[in-house]
Amino acid sequence: MGHMPTAPAPQPLPGVAHIIAIGSGKGGVGKTTLSVNIAVALQKLGFRVGLIDADVYGPNVPLMMGTSAQPKVKENNQIEPNTAHGVKVISIGFISPGDKPLVMRGPMLHQIIRQFLQQVDWGELDFLLVDLPPGTGDVVISLVQTVPLTGAVVVSTPSDVALQDARKALEMFHQVNVEVLGVVENMSHFTCPHCHEVINIFARGGADRMSQQFKVPFLGSIELVPEIREGGDTGMPVALGGPESAQGKPFFAVAEKIAESAKAQSAKAENIFEIS
Repeated sequence: MGHMPTAPAPQPLPGVAHIIAIGSGKGGVGKTTLSVNIAVALQKLGFRVGLIDADVYGPNVPLMMGTSAQPKVKENNQIEPNTAHGVKVISIGFISPGDKPLVMRGPMLHQIIRQFLQQVDWGELDFLLVDLPPGTGDVVISLVQTVPLTGAVVVSTPSDVALQDARKALEMFHQVNVEVLGVVENMSHFTCPHCHEVINIFARGGADRMSQQFKVPFLGSIELVPEIREGGDTGMPVALGGPESAQGKPFFAVAEKIAESAKAQSAKAENIFEIS
């Protein structure tokens, strides 16, 4: 009987405690905005943080983190990540600068994801965040085959369409046995700067309902605020303002929840290993 060649088992990255994927079912829900602000918030909370921009089709991390230098390759062929706002960053955007979209085939993608994980000199990290491309696909599979993930965070807006796609993302993580640490509702509502009335641009509270339905934690809501986008456009994420700043506060709340559930998840995993 011919056996299918088995994929090599995922190998932990030496020195990296938690690897967390940040995904969404569809584009345009602010997944990268969330990724960079969570990275900055975790760094400000005292953690050592790395960020992989695995969104190969639209790598926005360089713009949002304000770093675009081509990374140095060291003599042992290890890639030195860029550092921005205290966070170590690697992006496909550093390697193929310019606005040309990359046309990538599955195997090429797999190679890039593997390199970003194994060939980058991450050093000691508490958290390595991976900003995934929107949707469900090859990059997630490559990620799961390469390293053991602590868990995933799913980002959605409260619109029914986005929620439907977020459900697909939850299902996908479930299929590849990745624990979903929780759902974040982005662009949840908008407060009029003039009359201070709260305007629900999308339906409100959908992500909260979804997390109840799928029995995954709800990590919090981020308001639709122009400053958040401006921070991203200028490479100065609002989380730099710290946990007491109006715009930074919700990101720190989400970051703290992610840190807590990541630790709980690792503790659970260690208990399982001890039994065998």
